[in-house]
Amino acid sequence: MTRILIAGCGYVGSALARARVERGDTVWGLRRHTVDLPPGVEPISADLAVARSLAELPEVDVVVYAASPGGRDDAFYRTTYVEGLRNLLAVIGKQVQPPRRVIFISSTAVYGQKRGEWVDETSPTQPTHWTGQRLLEAEALLSGSGLPAVVLRLGGIYGPRRTRLVEQVRQGRAAIAPGGPHYTNRIHRDDCAGALGHLIDLEAPEECYLGVDHEPEDEAVVLRWLAGVLGAPAPRVSGSDERQPPRRGGNKRCRNARLVASGYAFLYPSYRQGYTAVLSEQR
Repeated sequence: MTRILIAGCGYVGSALARARVERGDTVWGLRRHTVDLPPGVEPISADLAVARSLAELPEVDVVVYAASPGGRDDAFYRTTYVEGLRNLLAVIGKQVQPPRRVIFISSTAVYGQKRGEWVDETSPTQPTHWTGQRLLEAEALLSGSGLPAVVLRLGGIYGPRRTRLVEQVRQGRAAIAPGGPHYTNRIHRDDCAGALGHLIDLEAPEECYLGVDHEPEDEAVVLRWLAGVLGAPAPRVSGSDERQPPRRGGNKRCRNARLVASGYAFLYPSYRQGYTAVLSEQR
């Protein structure tokens, strides 16, 4: 039995918590409001950004930092990923028996490549957007803590209740940016939880893994595939004079070879299997 603290027990953290409780582990879920925690999870009502609320955390075997920001600006990211992580590390680092492993959920946003390059855990991390910059700052903070640490850099997360792209295609609002290909990288929520569980149990993990499925793909291909499955009109191609939303994720193809070589088998190896499962749940 493993004792696990999930700091930020939200969309991904709750999926992990459910799976580990079913295995017989003892799981604590830390979040500001604990009413929605999965059954069997021990609640900890606290705010990672408020150091005094973390004063009495249980001693556990593994800590998973799965917090997500409450907004999409630099201040929210800094508070959640840098200040929140610093506060947590200050507490668990002073425990009589510190955790044997801290797993931090980061993002492929730490890569700044924009020309469709292939990237892996050894590729340069030079993000131009503050999202990736704050996450890199948090990764460095954890690396310098002296605690055994693993970073899992996730691609775009989708799954149950995260169907924004599906609804855009269904409603005919999805548009393809001109001048592609524009590569995207994704992972189903259940594979996020599965990969985290795998890294909890792995005897000697490496310091960093990319959490993406097997098929980075041109966004246009994904949108047209979804339209075909949904019976929706084919997405239009935006005009070159239309203002395009900023692409925080850059334009790169992420390799998951290290995670796969460690023994993890994906439930949804590509967007096709993953979105098929999501759509079946909507029926």
